[in-house]
Amino acid sequence: MTYASAHAPAEAGMALEEVDTPALVVELDVMEANLTEMARRAAEAGVRLRPHSKTHKCAEISLRQMALGAVGVCCQKVSEAEAQVEHGVSNVLISNQVVGGRKIARLVDLAARARVGVCVDHPENVDELGRAAAAAKVALNVLVEIDVGASRCGVAPGAPAVALAERVASHPSLAFEGLQAYQGRAQHLRTVAEREAAICRAVELVTETRRALSSAGLPVETIAGAGTGTYELEAGSGVYNELQPGSYVFMDADYARNLGLDGGPVTTFEHSLFVYATVMSIPSDETAIVDAGLKAFSVDSGLPVPRPSDGGEYVGASDEHGKLSLAGTNRRYRLGEKVLLVPGHCDPTVNLYDWLVAVRGGTVESVWPVVGRGAVY
Repeated sequence: MTYASAHAPAEAGMALEEVDTPALVVELDVMEANLTEMARRAAEAGVRLRPHSKTHKCAEISLRQMALGAVGVCCQKVSEAEAQVEHGVSNVLISNQVVGGRKIARLVDLAARARVGVCVDHPENVDELGRAAAAAKVALNVLVEIDVGASRCGVAPGAPAVALAERVASHPSLAFEGLQAYQGRAQHLRTVAEREAAICRAVELVTETRRALSSAGLPVETIAGAGTGTYELEAGSGVYNELQPGSYVFMDADYARNLGLDGGPVTTFEHSLFVYATVMSIPSDETAIVDAGLKAFSVDSGLPVPRPSDGGEYVGASDEHGKLSLAGTNRRYRLGEKVLLVPGHCDPTVNLYDWLVAVRGGTVESVWPVVGRGAVY
C-alpha cells in the first residue's frame, strides 16, 4: 500500500466535519448540475462536447461527462492521457504538441489502446509523429493548431496552416482531422464585449483557414476550441463544432470575476470545489489561522475566497498557513472549526492533491483518486 492510499483524508459515510484537512472537497449536487448544464447547452447548440480533463485530472469525472454525451476528453500531456485511458476513458485528444522521441513512443503506444488525437504546429513534429505511428502500425488523428490570438502555440492561420495540414495528410499513418483554435487569452477577459471581440477575431481566422483548406481539397471534420469563459460564443459561431471547456465542472474564484450582460457576475455554473481547512490558531479576535497555505492552493490567479456562509477574508498565505481576516465582521472562529475555501485557480490546485472527497448533503459519498496528479510529462 502506498503512502497516499494509506492516508486518504476521508472515507465514504463520514460526516464532512470529520474529514481531515487540508482536503479537496467536491459538492456533488453542484458539480452534477454543472455537468448537466454544459451537456445540455452543447446539445442544444448542435456541437460536440470534449471537456478538458486537466481541470479535474479524475477519470471518475471524465466518465460521468461522457455518460452525459461528451465524445471524449482533452488532456494536455501524454501522462494525463495515459492515466485517463488506464482508468477506462476510451477517447482522448491531447490538445497540445507532443515533442521528443520518448513522449511520442508513449503516444503511439496509447493509440493502440484508445482513440487518440494530438495537435501539431511544426513540420518536423509532423514527420516524427508519422514515422513513429507507421513503425507502431497505429493511426493518429491530428489537428493542426492555429494561433487565433493566444500567442502561445499554433501555426499562423491561412496558407501556413494549409501547408502543415498537407504535410499531415501525406503521412499514411496520420489522419488530418481539422483545426485546434483555442483562444486562451479570452477566457478571463472580464466583460462580455471584450470576450466577444476576441472570439469574433478568432472565428474570422478560423473561417479564413477553413476556406483555404477547402480550396486545397482538404476536408475539415473538426474545428475545436472554446473554454468556460467563451464557450457560448464558439458554440453560436456556426464555425466551431467541438467545445473544450474544463473549469465549468468546479469553477473558481477567478472565473467568478467574469461579468455577464447585466454587468454582474456570470452565474451559469456554481462553485463545487473547495479546499477544506481547519482553524489552527486564533492570534486575535480579528484573525484566524488555517492549515491551508501555499502548498494547498495555487495562487497564480489570486488568493482563495471563503464560502460566503463561512465569512472572513483570506488575506495571506505561507507554506502551511493561511490568514483569515475578520476585521469589520461579527464572525469569530473557534479553534478546530473548519472552513470551505474557493481556490483562485482550480486546475493547478487540483494537481496538489491525491484525492477528491465527494460530498453530498454533508456526508462523504465517495473518495476519488486524482489519477492525473503530477502528470506533467
